[in-house]
Amino acid sequence: MSNDLLPGVKTPAKNDQIISYYALRILIGATGMLLPFLLLIGNLIANQTLHIEFSVSDYYDNGTAGDILVGVLFVLGFFLMAYKGFDRIDSITANLGCVFALGVALCPTTSSNQVVHILHFVFAMLLFSTFIFFSIYLFRKSDPHKKCSPQKNKRNVIYLTCGIIMIAAIASIVVSIFWLEKASKEYHLVFWFESLALISFGFSWITKAEFLFLKDEEQNGH
Repeated sequence: MSNDLLPGVKTPAKNDQIISYYALRILIGATGMLLPFLLLIGNLIANQTLHIEFSVSDYYDNGTAGDILVGVLFVLGFFLMAYKGFDRIDSITANLGCVFALGVALCPTTSSNQVVHILHFVFAMLLFSTFIFFSIYLFRKSDPHKKCSPQKNKRNVIYLTCGIIMIAAIASIVVSIFWLEKASKEYHLVFWFESLALISFGFSWITKAEFLFLKDEEQNGH
């Protein structure tokens, strides 16, 4: 949403944050997109194998890859906490995303404690729901008093597409776990669907930063 609707709030280009809104969007997006690849690389370096775990979360007990998983989730959480956006709902949603990311990191799916195991899935579902809410709703908002630029309309298509892909990926994970268990283990379906959701989430945030493409002549927030 345009900053014109928020009197007294500085524009992202002139804000006094240590990290600008646009830089944070790129960092958040890149963190999500790179996570699956970092896990594979970490496992390869530490264990000299390209073995793929059942899911992204199952790398928790996988030595170097587990350290990468927890570290990236903490970094993502703190990036989200630092992100304020232009409306109060942006800040609240980002702060909730931070809590959920830390919850995923601190409640491993590999835990023998059933409560912790269940909490992992609850936090993971809430985190992806936050990602989807950003893409489908928050990122697509615009100033009702101004006509959207052609670039903004194209970005909205990308946000919506990324959100739909994330929803489809999460639904596919549920189907894989409950009805395609054998295929899931053999072809690592859950890992690949989670990776697809993370890449879509990251691409949505990088698009929001208007990084390299679809940039408005004058950046005005949403």
